[in-house]
Amino acid sequence: MKSQAGKTRPLLLLFLFVAVSLSLLDLRIVDAQKKRTTPQRAAQPKPTPKPRTALEQMGAPPPVPTLKEKPVQELNPDDIVKVDTTEVMFPVTVRDANGQLVNNLTRNDFRVFEDNTAQPLSDLALRQVPVDVILMVDASSSVANNIDDFRRAAQGFAAKLAADDRISLIKFDDRVELLQDWTKSRFQLQRALNRIEPGMYTRFNDALLLASKEQFGVPSLKSRRAVIVLSDGLDNGQGTTTLEAALQAMIRAQVTAYIVSNTEISRAAKRAELDTLLGGGDASVRFNQVNIDRLRLGLQALDQSEQNLAQLARATGGRLYRPLTFDALESTYAEVADELRHQYALYFTPLNKTRDGSFRRVRVETVNPAYRPQTRVGYYAPKS
Repeated sequence: MKSQAGKTRPLLLLFLFVAVSLSLLDLRIVDAQKKRTTPQRAAQPKPTPKPRTALEQMGAPPPVPTLKEKPVQELNPDDIVKVDTTEVMFPVTVRDANGQLVNNLTRNDFRVFEDNTAQPLSDLALRQVPVDVILMVDASSSVANNIDDFRRAAQGFAAKLAADDRISLIKFDDRVELLQDWTKSRFQLQRALNRIEPGMYTRFNDALLLASKEQFGVPSLKSRRAVIVLSDGLDNGQGTTTLEAALQAMIRAQVTAYIVSNTEISRAAKRAELDTLLGGGDASVRFNQVNIDRLRLGLQALDQSEQNLAQLARATGGRLYRPLTFDALESTYAEVADELRHQYALYFTPLNKTRDGSFRRVRVETVNPAYRPQTRVGYYAPKS
């Protein structure tokens, strides 16, 4: 029994040795195959280092500095300065006895009265401020045939304004239309002038009120405000505003109105037509009686409109111009531009501090009685 077991053990050991040897051989073969199938990466050449810039050679930037907070100071209510916001500005035009503009006056040459009470003027009473101007044109039948004359006059007027002055364009007939909002560009104005088209009726009062409220709005001390309107002022009643309401809106917005009225031009045409009709025989006069009455009523309406326009210009501190022909529009608008360039901006702080929204009548005088100052009739006090 022992001899048989002794013979079997060497055989088992030999078998185990052979099995282990084959396993190791298989592992080597597999590892060799993997090495052959795995692609080898080509060696990448190292990039050539770039030369350092002057900024890099200076090294890292210094740390960002931090600001030290200032110590908070306690305020005593008695030390707080109250800012007075009741200052008002009045554009003033001064002419001599011959109607020539006077442009060399100083603060000491003026006297201001509010409700007949003299008001103190500071050293900064007279200041140079730009002007915002609305050019308004009546595009109804009374002006429609002469729009080109207005275009030339408006372009000439704009060319005389200062660089900081602004201008806008409104045309009105049966509608009130803003053709150009505020601009300093003369090119934009010229394009807007080309968009004027004739209409029929005249909403004169509505145009003035909308210009005052929409284009100007609340009063401002940063600029003078002016409206230059070409019209005969004959509102046909198609709108919703009265002339009194339009005037009040202009006073509230502190707008000066320069009226270029074509009433004299229309009056001359109606008179010539009326003279022709009345120059015929009795039969001709009876036949044309309806037209004769129409012309006479038209002349009366022009007279009344002219009085209203004069009152509007006087109350706002402007002027009424009555050119005899449309060819005179260029010289008329040039005269308005000259007045605006030589206008004084007079500032004062009213003694009456009551913020009740009431109307305050203002009068401006000059030390020289030969001079005639011209400004609007007053202003509306602010209301708390």
